[in-house]
Amino acid sequence: MPRGFQKSRSLRRKVIRTPGGRLVTHFVKRNHKAAKCAKCGRPLLGVPRKSTLKTKIGKSERAPRRPYGGVLCSKCAREEIITSKGVENV
Repeated sequence: MPRGFQKSRSLRRKVIRTPGGRLVTHFVKRNHKAAKCAKCGRPLLGVPRKSTLKTKIGKSERAPRRPYGGVLCSKCAREEIITSKGVENV
């Protein structure tokens, strides 16, 4: 009988062949979906997908270091900055 956490499908099941020829099941965490822009919905570049990387990598590598970095894509961030400053022809 599988253990409690193995009964649900929150963990992905991966069948592995051991060197002895047996097939065993490994339970692997699922990958997160790619971060998306809050305005247009395009995938954000420079933002890692794995949640475990957030604690292992440096702060400067987690998201772009610009205003709205990790929330808006570069195009939408540029538009937002221009409209918030009231500048029309830039």
